Amino acid sequence: MDQEPEQDAMRPEYDFSAGVRGRHHEAYRKGTNVVLLEPDVAQVFKDSAAVNSALRALAQVAQAHAKTIR
Repeated sequence: MDQEPEQDAMRPEYDFSAGVRGRHHEAYRKGTNVVLLEPDVAQVFKDSAAVNSALRALAQVAQAHAKTIR
């Protein structure tokens, strides 16, 4: 069975000539979580640092509360 050589399927508008192989490899190797915020929440928390800060504070409160009900 003769097969034609595979044609280059890359569209001309996709230009990866300035790309860097493995740029995000280390971050993905460590693991990532992507969380989508609802629009009303995103208005309050403008960036990931604000979200992380709020979640850390909530985690401390939850842990303290869990210790008191044991």
